[in-house]
Amino acid sequence: MARQAKAQRILTHSQIWTALDRLAERAGMSPSGLAKQAGLDPTTFNKSKRIAADGRERWPSTESVSKALAATNSSVETFVQLIGDGARSQQSVPLLALAQADGGHFDDSGFPAGKGWSEVALPSTTDEHAYALEISGDAMKPIYRDGDIIVVSPATPIRRGDRVVLKTSDGEVMVKELKRRTTKTLELQSLNPAHADRTLDADDVAWIARIVWVSQ
Repeated sequence: MARQAKAQRILTHSQIWTALDRLAERAGMSPSGLAKQAGLDPTTFNKSKRIAADGRERWPSTESVSKALAATNSSVETFVQLIGDGARSQQSVPLLALAQADGGHFDDSGFPAGKGWSEVALPSTTDEHAYALEISGDAMKPIYRDGDIIVVSPATPIRRGDRVVLKTSDGEVMVKELKRRTTKTLELQSLNPAHADRTLDADDVAWIARIVWVSQ
């Protein structure tokens, strides 16, 4: 008897474009904003470019996908996860206003602790210690605006160029972009160009965690 071949899942046009849309959303950008950030024509990822005039499906090039991943500091593994079928799962994570974060709301490891936290349902993360902070005011424009919610993951590895939340040994909590990190110092870039960059001694940093998602 002839052996039946097992049906294989085929990667679809819709899945690839959905993954790019989700990648842009994770980074707090529109598809056109992601394309521009990646150094591409701003219309590269627009929905109007996904089907040709004759009805043929247009696929993004591997080069454009690679540039989009680089622009969002994302790995190929992350992109594959975003391809999945169906709705994305959500989970409830602790939520605190960033303006209140200088108080005793974290333990020594940078995990949520104490009173004052509420909860919010956001896209799921594999980090059980993930939490959310709500931005208030205009001090972080144009990257983050009043009312935006950022999800912070203490367990996610941090790389140069990542946006991070950190607490100093003096109790100051700040949101910055990590420019450079050595065994002795951290060079931090302010999200708002009107504010000065910072350089901190490594010994003066109580904890640091990566921002992995933003609702905008």
